[in-house]
Order: sequence, then C-alpha cells, then structure tokens
Amino acid sequence: MMRFRPLRKPKSKFISDSKSQPNLAQHTVQFSRSNFVTTHLLSSSKEPKPICKIMSFASLSSLPSLKSHLNHEPINTLLFNSSKESSFMFKTKCFDPFLYKFVPTRSFSDKISDSSPSFESSKPIDAGSSMRKPLSLWPGMYHSPVTNALWEARSRMFEKTGDKPIDSIAQSELTAKPPSKSRTSILYKFSSDYILKEQYRNPWNEMRMGKLLEDLDALAGTISYKHCCNDDGATRPILLVTASVDRMVVKKPIRVDIDLELTGAVTWVGRSSMEIQLEVTQSTQDTTDSTESVALVANFTFVARDTKTGKSAPINQILPETEKEKLLWEEAEQRNKMRKTKRAERKMTAENGDKDRFNALLAEGRIFCDMPALADRDSILIKDTCHENSLMCQPQQRNIHGRIFGGFLMRKASELAFSTAYTFAGAAPLFVEVDHVDFLKPVDVGNFLRLKSCVLYTELENPARPLINVEVVAHVTSPELRASEISNKFYFTFTIRPEAKRDGLSIRNVVPATEEEAQRVLERMDAENSQLAQP
Repeated sequence: MMRFRPLRKPKSKFISDSKSQPNLAQHTVQFSRSNFVTTHLLSSSKEPKPICKIMSFASLSSLPSLKSHLNHEPINTLLFNSSKESSFMFKTKCFDPFLYKFVPTRSFSDKISDSSPSFESSKPIDAGSSMRKPLSLWPGMYHSPVTNALWEARSRMFEKTGDKPIDSIAQSELTAKPPSKSRTSILYKFSSDYILKEQYRNPWNEMRMGKLLEDLDALAGTISYKHCCNDDGATRPILLVTASVDRMVVKKPIRVDIDLELTGAVTWVGRSSMEIQLEVTQSTQDTTDSTESVALVANFTFVARDTKTGKSAPINQILPETEKEKLLWEEAEQRNKMRKTKRAERKMTAENGDKDRFNALLAEGRIFCDMPALADRDSILIKDTCHENSLMCQPQQRNIHGRIFGGFLMRKASELAFSTAYTFAGAAPLFVEVDHVDFLKPVDVGNFLRLKSCVLYTELENPARPLINVEVVAHVTSPELRASEISNKFYFTFTIRPEAKRDGLSIRNVVPATEEEAQRVLERMDAENSQLAQP
C-alpha cells in the first residue's frame, strides 16, 4: 500500500547517494539564500534500497512549477520514481542557479595521526587548511581560517594525553626548552587561495588589520602551549592568558594579493610569564634582503595561572642555543625591565601632573564650552568624535579556558577604531600602529561588552602625513550586579592616504573639554614620547 508522508520544511541542504554521489563530507557547498522547492517522492511501507537522484536545473526547468520558484515562491512538486523497486521518500532543496552562489569550503578531517606531534618541524601551517577537526575538539565555532588551523594544531597536543587525567601531571615536571621547540609558522597563500583572500581584504582591497591582530594573538597562544607542553604532548594543569601586547608598528604596507607568513617563538621566560615574538613577513619581486620583507614585529606577554588556585604557576624555562636566540633573549629581558620602570613612572606622573600643559590643553576646550561661536573652526571637541559598539559575549567566541578569545577583542577594537578615524577624517584611513595593550580584566561568556572610542588627539606637524590617535576602551558590564569595569584600553594610530591629501583633505585639531579628558591626552602623549625615545 502506497502512502504519502506529510510535507515538512527540509532540514538538510544536501543530498547524498552512497553509491553514485561523491562524499559530500569532503567537499561541502554552502548556499547563501534559503528559497527552495520542496520535492517529495512516493514511499512504500516496505524498506526499499535507497535510490537518490539529483535533478539538474535543466531538467527542472521543464516543470511548470519552476516558474513560481523563480518568482521566489516555495512550491510543492510530486515526483515519481520510474524504477521497478519500491522507491523511498526524500526531501531536498533545489536552488535557482541565477540567484544563488555556491561557495566550496574545506571539509573536516577524520584522520588523526598516531605519531607524537613534532614541534621541530619547520613546515608552516597552511592558513587555508582550516575547518578540519571535529567541533567537539574546539572550544567554539567562530574562528578565522587561521585560528581554525591553530585550534587543530593545538588540539593535537591534548590528543596525546588521551584519558590520562590532567591532574596526574606533576607540577614539578619542568624542563628547559630551546626556542626551536615552540617555533611555529603560518602561511597565507593569498596569491592562489581566493577564498582565503576574500576573508582578509577590506572594501579597498587591503589587509583587514583587525583580522591580522586576531591571528597574531591566536598564534602567540599556540606557541605558549607548545613551550609548556611535555615531550609527549601533555600539558600541566595551568591557564595561559594574554597579559599584554607591546607596541606594533607597520613597517611597510601589507598587501592581500601576495603570500604572507607569520612566524614566532618564545624568546624570554620568567618564573610564570613568557614573551613570544612574532614576525609578519611578505616578500615581493623588489625585495632583495630578508629584513626588507618584515612588515611587522609583535611581542606578546603570556602569564601562567594555576587552574585551581588562580595564582601564578611556574613554567618551563628557556634555553637559547644560537647567537640570534641569545640576542633576542637579552632584548626581551631589557623590555621586561623597562615595562616595570614605566609602570612606576606612570604612577608618579599621575600624582604630580604638569599644570602648564594641562591648562594649555583645556584653554581651547573652555572656549568651545563657554563661547562656541568664537571657537576655532579647525578644531573639534573629543566628545564630538565618539562612537560606541555593544555586544553580548557568546560561547562561540571563547578560548580554550572558556573565556573570550583575546584576539577577538583586539579585532573588534581595531574595527571600531578604524570606523572612528574614517568618520572623523572623511576618507578611508591607513593603519600605522597599535600601542601597548594591557589586559586588565578577563572577559567571560555572557558578559555585556561595551566598546567606546574617540579621537583622543591629532598630530599635524607633518602636513603630508597627519596622524590620528584613537582610543578604544572596553567596558565589561554586569546589569544584574549594576557594575561596570574596564577590561582593556586600546590605542590605535592612523593616517590618511596620499591621494586624499592631494584632493585637499585636511585634518582638524582635537581638544579636550574636561579635566579628565585632558589628563588622558597627556598620559597618551607621554607614553608616545617614551616609545619614540627608545633606542
């Protein structure tokens, strides 16, 4: 006896025939819209052998019902299988080839190597090799292609532990490891991987710097795990979190149509902290020296915390082997001492202050407040450059410890800073640098995050290259507790494009209107001057 099953909305986007169709797990097709034709085949009460046939768009075009589908109206079509065997019912979605885009993506790999991970391999990780591991091994599902590949590499470190409880790994098992053990490279094949390039270009066909900052943080985190791993791939029960990021200056423009490589390793280790230095390199036909290919250098500081007590935890020491590694260790040691000195200097500066500079900054702002008609038309108040972005911290954005991925915060701050500079200048800005970042408070899943930005001040001494300094402050708010705390402060510097300057674009001076704003401007100017004074 033949019967019809009730019509339901299709849940799957794909049809798979185990005999005639290829393995769709190896080549997934994503559809960008959801208009569909619901197709039903007759089914028998018996259990027939699966017979699946995907009709081409050419054959579907002969159906009268396709006309209404092309007019974006879902329709129901009854089809019969001419096979002698009892046919089975299936549902599918038929898509208009003129309205939909098919985007192939890489599949999840079900192959897990039985060999122990080799951290000495110099073969870089392909940034386009993401989306391989089962989701069960990933803390979240929202990642860039590079963070996907890094989660895969990081998950291998935990596969070797198997069912061995993490608490069984003794805290005293510390060894000295050379930087080569943690060295990792990521290769972006922009010249040949169109899909990868599309995820990193902005509307002006340039690199999205926020995405690059996100990847740098992910790479630094993976390197820190490699350093803390034992030879068998197991890690001790510690938390590794980003403590700070040193100033990053773009030495040359980063293009999105040429292959790019990120390389990094641990360069310095204290008792419970380590510094990871990363290099962004991009070689062109005109590059003759390896140093000329370096576009950016970043130094990340990570700290280790005990998973149970939250206190600082000792980590593996470092054993520099080559002359270059020894030199990098000395430079990192000097930077660590300088950071401590700067913290003390900032406290003294905040207590003493500079009254003359303070009053000079507020002079023009008072005119805006008290006599706005007489204020300088080439100036603008800080409060008139402000923007804000609010979001809920979702589980898909968490790191391996269940907190929000630091690179995600950096990207969000960078994108808001870019938008702030864009609306202030009236033309698309160019990224110049991001200053030192301190991660003051962790951001947890479920927190309500508010990012507030403003143009803090401008530097107009060089008319050909004016600088726009943007401040982004991240606030973690808890409505239930009626509390709000600052988790991060980001400082970005942008300039304008040469063609915009040739078209007569001018940048206005930014002035504070309150004492609190003037104090923030002075602190940033002093920090900038101390950076420039470094050898």
